Amino acid sequence: MEREQREQQPGRRALLGAAALGAGAMALGGAGTATAADAGAAGKPGPVRGLPVPTVIGHRGASGYRPEHTLGSYQLALDMGADIVEQDLVPTKDGHLVCRHENDITATTDVSAHSEFADRKTTKTVDGTKLTGWFTEDFTLAELKTLRAKERIPGTRQRNTLYDGRWEVPTFEEVLQWAEREGRKRGRKVWLYVETKHPTYFRKLGLGLEERVAKLLRRYGRHKKDAALFLQSFEPSSIQRLRKLVDTPSVVLLSTMTSRPWDFVEANDPRTVADLVKPEGLKWIASYAQGIGPDLSVIIPRTPDGKLGTPTSVVKDAHAAGLVLHPYTMRNENTFLPVDFRRGTDANAYGDAFGALKAYFDTGIDGIFSDNPDTALLAAADFRK
Repeated sequence: MEREQREQQPGRRALLGAAALGAGAMALGGAGTATAADAGAAGKPGPVRGLPVPTVIGHRGASGYRPEHTLGSYQLALDMGADIVEQDLVPTKDGHLVCRHENDITATTDVSAHSEFADRKTTKTVDGTKLTGWFTEDFTLAELKTLRAKERIPGTRQRNTLYDGRWEVPTFEEVLQWAEREGRKRGRKVWLYVETKHPTYFRKLGLGLEERVAKLLRRYGRHKKDAALFLQSFEPSSIQRLRKLVDTPSVVLLSTMTSRPWDFVEANDPRTVADLVKPEGLKWIASYAQGIGPDLSVIIPRTPDGKLGTPTSVVKDAHAAGLVLHPYTMRNENTFLPVDFRRGTDANAYGDAFGALKAYFDTGIDGIFSDNPDTALLAAADFRK
């Protein structure tokens, strides 16, 4: 998925609800029970103990300041006060889960500088897209551990290149252990937001993600409905599969309105995201998941000239179905912001991120993914009661 300078002290934030309920499910971590119908009658989802609203999710950690999906990025997000820290999972050749946004590691590691792996460069088609590079499923974990992470978009985030080579590619188990250590130090649970990447693609390779994720969640006690963790995927069938394996709260990610989940493409299911955010589609999602993570354009479309347009009814309709909404992704740089919130002519300079965040929070969303969690936290503070 896709991104101020002052820290927000977590203890000062109100601990309000953030997660919703699937149909007939119990409230996550709450004192009582509620159903999707109950939530719909009240107009918004039920609460979960320990998360403020709006919730700020550190997108791939604090990837606006450190190379994404590194322990350095995760640690900075947590230190800044992010309520949840995100991981994306892909497998290695020998079946270990590692944290990368994509299985193509060409742009996020120094693999191209390793002559011993030159012959691993190849061309593959992943979810209908042809890619040339190096891929995690062609490396054992031991081989992958010889690589070092680097900044994915150095042209935009030149300062992040200072940290190139400092961290290795973490395994999901290492992140779970990190979260346990940090939780003990802080006297509270560290929340994680975990995505299965390209699950249909990997299942065809004999590297099914869901069973591996569930095994680790059970090992670290994060398999229950009150776990401090959200599971997420762009493929609804992956969430449905996980639902049969663990009770961990889950969220269906949704791309742009005209797109189709890849498992729908494979199954010849004609539904698009526009269909899934209609009341009947949201009711279907609520039957097995607790929330949706839509692209921000699903919440407020951009006009043809790139400005923010009129909000859709998705927030209201999702809340009526008892679903939480955690859209993605806010970033501070002009190049990522709506045109009306850009400042100056430098595409890589910061624009009016606070103005854009206010516009999104005004719609009633329950949280947001941000590459700059410190910025999002300051903006969210104005909406927390």
